[in-house]
Amino acid sequence: MGATHFLMKRLPKVQTEMSLHVLAYNLKRMINILGTQTLIAAMSQ
Repeated sequence: MGATHFLMKRLPKVQTEMSLHVLAYNLKRMINILGTQTLIAAMSQ
């Protein structure tokens, strides 16, 4: 995803940053697997 280092310092902030990276990665995978229309429909229920 292009991130070679963390932008924040201190463990709590790095944990938050890593969590956001993982969330973005998982959303990208879901979009590739299901497609955008199916994913939007599933999230709106």
